[in-house]
Amino acid sequence: MAGRELTSLRSPRVKSARRLAKRAFRRRERRFLAEGPQAVREALQIPGGLAELYTTAEAETRHHELVLAAERAGVPVLRVSGEVMAELAQTVTPQGLLAVCEFIDVPLARALETGPRLVTVLAHVRDPGNAGTVLRTADAAGSDSVVFTDASVDPYNGKCVRASAGSLFHLPVVVGPRFEDLIGEFKNAGLTVLAADGAGDRTLDAAIDDGVLARPTAWVFGNEAWGLPDEILQHVDEVVRVPIYGRAESLNLATAAAVCLYASARAQRGG
Repeated sequence: MAGRELTSLRSPRVKSARRLAKRAFRRRERRFLAEGPQAVREALQIPGGLAELYTTAEAETRHHELVLAAERAGVPVLRVSGEVMAELAQTVTPQGLLAVCEFIDVPLARALETGPRLVTVLAHVRDPGNAGTVLRTADAAGSDSVVFTDASVDPYNGKCVRASAGSLFHLPVVVGPRFEDLIGEFKNAGLTVLAADGAGDRTLDAAIDDGVLARPTAWVFGNEAWGLPDEILQHVDEVVRVPIYGRAESLNLATAAAVCLYASARAQRGG
């Protein structure tokens, strides 16, 4: 099991891990932090995905099988004091396990080479909690991949990783393409590109009734506050709005994404 406990915040390894809280260092090292036993469990399913594991003595006892699995996979396991874990973790109440993981995103071409039927695109999504929740929803709805455009939040942001609840490790994630570069690739892959926006001419109900959602689809979701800009709306095949039957002004991003993605999932399964 883990050897001598690291208690100094000045330890080079601790300092190196702490720096991954910043996007610039994540990009340079191509590594990110993932907290908690669920994230560690999912990261272990990806060969080479887990680079280091930090654990407190209490967590090592509580999650003995996970720590042992990491060691068997050749992952360096470092026991740290509660003070060091509190400094490394990005949550108020750390769970005592923190993984340093390798970037796992894939090129767009690889995400499309399998002939996907449902792709989720986050364009201008800035809130990491919302982005992680949409990623989790996309995973649950059977999306074949999730694309974070260059104008969206970093999917390796700690809050986004936590909000994804392990889904970051489940499906191909594409990071950083410009939206205008996506359209041609989606068309070549046979995908209908639909934008979810309150200004849409067609309602989601009509899209279902007209058979639009039964086609292979790339759904585009925009900013939490102001939706999608005109330069995106004018390039998609159609803009679709989720109907509001009650008095609510609108749906939040994650809820709207869930409604749209599950509607497509059901239509594509003949349901």
